[in-house]
Amino acid sequence: MDVDSCIHIQDNVVKKEQEEQRKKSMAVMRMKAVDVNIAALAAVLRVKVKMAAMPPLMQAQAFRCARKTLDAMDRKPAKSSSFRLALALKQEFDECYGPAWHCIAGRSFGSFVTHSFGGFLYFSLDNLSILLFKTTVQLVQ
Repeated sequence: MDVDSCIHIQDNVVKKEQEEQRKKSMAVMRMKAVDVNIAALAAVLRVKVKMAAMPPLMQAQAFRCARKTLDAMDRKPAKSSSFRLALALKQEFDECYGPAWHCIAGRSFGSFVTHSFGGFLYFSLDNLSILLFKTTVQLVQ
């Protein structure tokens, strides 16, 4: 192999490495942009995220569903609001992402749950705390 061929191969390797690095940088920038958008949406909807292990688009869907449900129930008793909000979120996520989603909503509760990977969100909205999580469904033998 001559010197020109070696230089050409090295140039190609360097170009490929640079392209891979550029792709990684772009992916990181896109993820940061999504995080900023989620933070902006949360601020607009008056949501405070306490803990999340869920993709940003799913979080946004939960925030919007919760805000829409609470706004539609204006002036209902607090206990009724918690129950109806939990039911609305559970039904929305079961329909969109399959079973089995669980939702707990209220002013005061304790929890210790096991969730599926990428299926956990704990946030507050107005004076309610909301815990939304997914589990796998298995037959009991």
